[in-house]
Amino acid sequence: MDTLIILLFVIPLMGVVLAAFGRSSQADRLALPAISATLIVLLLLLATADLATPVVRVAISWNWLQDMQPPLSFGYQLDPLSWLLLTVVVVLGFLVFIFSRTYLSDQNKEHPDAEGKARHHAWLMLFVVAMIGVAVSPNLLQLFFFWETTTLCSWALISHYRNAESLRAGFKALLMTFGGGIFFALGLVLLFAQTRSFEFSALRDLPQTWRFWVFGCFAVAAWAKSAQVPFFTWLPDAMAAPTTVSMYLHAAAMVKAGVFLIARLTLANQELSFGAGVLLAVMAVVTMITALLLFFYQNDLKRLLAYSTIAHLSYVLFGLGLGVMGSGLGWYAGVMHIMNHSAAKGLLFLCVGAVSYKAGTRQISELSGLARTAPLIAGAFFVGMLALLGVPPFSCFYSKFYLLTAAVNLGGVAGFTLLIPFILEMVVAFAWFLHIGHKVFFGPVSESAGRAANPPLSMSVVLILLMLLTLAAPYFALHLMRCIGM
Repeated sequence: MDTLIILLFVIPLMGVVLAAFGRSSQADRLALPAISATLIVLLLLLATADLATPVVRVAISWNWLQDMQPPLSFGYQLDPLSWLLLTVVVVLGFLVFIFSRTYLSDQNKEHPDAEGKARHHAWLMLFVVAMIGVAVSPNLLQLFFFWETTTLCSWALISHYRNAESLRAGFKALLMTFGGGIFFALGLVLLFAQTRSFEFSALRDLPQTWRFWVFGCFAVAAWAKSAQVPFFTWLPDAMAAPTTVSMYLHAAAMVKAGVFLIARLTLANQELSFGAGVLLAVMAVVTMITALLLFFYQNDLKRLLAYSTIAHLSYVLFGLGLGVMGSGLGWYAGVMHIMNHSAAKGLLFLCVGAVSYKAGTRQISELSGLARTAPLIAGAFFVGMLALLGVPPFSCFYSKFYLLTAAVNLGGVAGFTLLIPFILEMVVAFAWFLHIGHKVFFGPVSESAGRAANPPLSMSVVLILLMLLTLAAPYFALHLMRCIGM
């Protein structure tokens, strides 16, 4: 297993080097073998490992301070939570690289761009490495290193087109997520000062008041990374990036790092106060309602999906908050939603990418009748939309159902007060997305839609695979959740 974990880092890092120093015309031939080999390594790990048994390996142990307990260590940790994020990161990384082969070309009617492919592949591969590091980090200090690496990668990728809009969006994302990183660092300092440890479980050794404030620092860092109120504005602006970047940013990387941090901390510290759970759940509800209200002002399909991502990350934090308040089912549902949302949102983003590739626009007002000109895209979009809205048997149905059940089971004033806005958001989002789907894909064929067609083979294969993942994802997530005991 140790060898496979090393390869999980080394192979994509080799891809980074090869893509960075190669020509754009050779980028696919250099990067695709690396991401394909990374996927094979992950599949070997999944096939040979006992997913239910946590594994911690120490590669380097450093007695940084004499009284530090335990000594600072660097290595890897594998448990069901790690496996869930690892699977999302690598599988979607592989699919987005396959999609980008055709998307990043001179045939793209919205953004003809073949010259920047090497730069795109190098940074995206480094993004994969950073998220693998986030998933397997055995302590907060190691996680912080990879956490900040994701910030750097997102800045570079959002700024990919190097025009005024993308450069401004990249700087905004860098500024706001780096600000969150400062709170992460503050939490590390306060935690170490009190406990002499960077372990995830060290929060339980803090006095109650200190525990709340240190956890609050990490929560602020997570809110910034996952684009929650009041830090949410950077994520819609990040849609200036290529759609391949947007897909990976929303479905697998960066924003998922924030909710993963909270999931990791709440799993390791079940002694967190009821107030900490209320803080998570209330901020989640505020964010999802804010995102919902902004749905109605969007004419760009990608920006609409961005606000949807903000809301769905709130679902995760909502479930984790319920877990801290005493509902174990809520915690399970929140973690499940990380994977379930990834499959659905990845599919929707790449559908929009396929539309803009062929039609040259993603403006809702310029698109109608796409079902006639691009039936595969239409079918894939509706599968992704139904999955996102929680229609059975697609992915998000399961986690949404468990979230509702958890809130009801929690009961009391807190449970039902949180339940009402959550139901409201789901109902209104359901109606609005059906409206947008009908507007874009049905009715008379617009001029822009008339230029559209089913995408090339490589892009079509990725859309089909993602449709299948919206069916398969919840069952894998459910299996992993059964392996976790709280």
